[in-house]
Amino acid sequence: MDRKLDDKLALRTAVGPDDVERVAAFNGHIHGAEVAEMTRALFLHHPHTQLENLIFVEDVTSRQVVSSLCLIPWTWRYEGVDLPAGEMGIVGTLEGYRQRGLIRAQVELFQQQLSAGGFLLSHIQGIPHFYRQFGYEYALPLEGGLRLETRHIPDPSPTSFTFRLAAWKDLSVLMQQYDEAASELAIHAVRDRAVWEYLLRPFTGAETEHETWLIEDKAGQVAGYMRLPRYHFGEELVVDEVSRLSFDAALAALHHFKGLVAQRQKPAVRLNLPGHCTLMRLARSLGAYDLGTYAWQVYFPDPMALLRVLAPVLERRVAASPFAGMTRDVLLNLYRQAIRLCFANGQLIEVVGTDPTGDSAIRLPPLQLIPLLLGYRAADELRTAHPDVAVAPLERMLVETLFQKTTAFIHTPY
Repeated sequence: MDRKLDDKLALRTAVGPDDVERVAAFNGHIHGAEVAEMTRALFLHHPHTQLENLIFVEDVTSRQVVSSLCLIPWTWRYEGVDLPAGEMGIVGTLEGYRQRGLIRAQVELFQQQLSAGGFLLSHIQGIPHFYRQFGYEYALPLEGGLRLETRHIPDPSPTSFTFRLAAWKDLSVLMQQYDEAASELAIHAVRDRAVWEYLLRPFTGAETEHETWLIEDKAGQVAGYMRLPRYHFGEELVVDEVSRLSFDAALAALHHFKGLVAQRQKPAVRLNLPGHCTLMRLARSLGAYDLGTYAWQVYFPDPMALLRVLAPVLERRVAASPFAGMTRDVLLNLYRQAIRLCFANGQLIEVVGTDPTGDSAIRLPPLQLIPLLLGYRAADELRTAHPDVAVAPLERMLVETLFQKTTAFIHTPY
């Protein structure tokens, strides 16, 4: 891809390692050395990225990269249905080139790549508010969690749990334990073997660098694992991924973190984890402080295409409800347009666009469909924040059946 934006600037995509290096150096200048290393790792070694997904604007005279972003392919699993997802990552522009529409030009190409690649949604960790102009809305928990002071961590009961850093030989057990823990989440990221191999490679100095600790019982069997990022917000010792743990293993893990906090001179432990997991529940019982959470911002390139793919999820919800076997249309009114869900004998047989007229099950601003469909907010919660959300009284039970709150947490595949 090579397109002139004006006499001096061109919109391009990477075609080889030289372009990756130039964009990595640019990202290092904008975001820091660890992001430069992350860029190199992602586009030279990750199993699922493509060079063409590294997008940048170049000064054609100096060949200087002045703005860049990228598409990072993921797979999300939503109640058993796999969804191709494209993260918009590592966005930045040199100060002297801002306010010139360079990000907008790159986002247009990014969205074309989403469409061409069959991606059903996109997400970004980006700065507050800015990405709403491109159709993104807050829709899944991201950063935050619980802060636990080590003085509140008691010594565990006498056990023989031991801790060690994971090695290549542990790949299969890590995969199994991740899948078991992820199965408890309605929405989670899928990791294949190639992704796990990437995660265990020592990309020293990259922003995504982690330590992966294993817990072993007295028989030498793996009782769980935890992952600790090297780079993160705040000064605490952060844990951002964990397998299923027994109560005793979780208490031993907290005691292990207590030792690392002392060793590394950190002020506390921060657990950025799914709220239902054993470590989070135990930390709350010990008086951890709730820091709240930020959120992933999510965009639906084609909401109707996504609804069609999620038909099995909606059909299962209908089958388990008082509406089992229903034959009826459900109109989602997004004000400027509407989406009609056509059910016959409990099966979603058609999803079509239509005019926003007639009787609607729910009316809501277009972006609010994102947290509703992903189960981040229930219709009543959206109504509290947005007076232009309305549910027809006789349709309330059906809306609550189709669009349920979910447990979700997205662990990164890089």
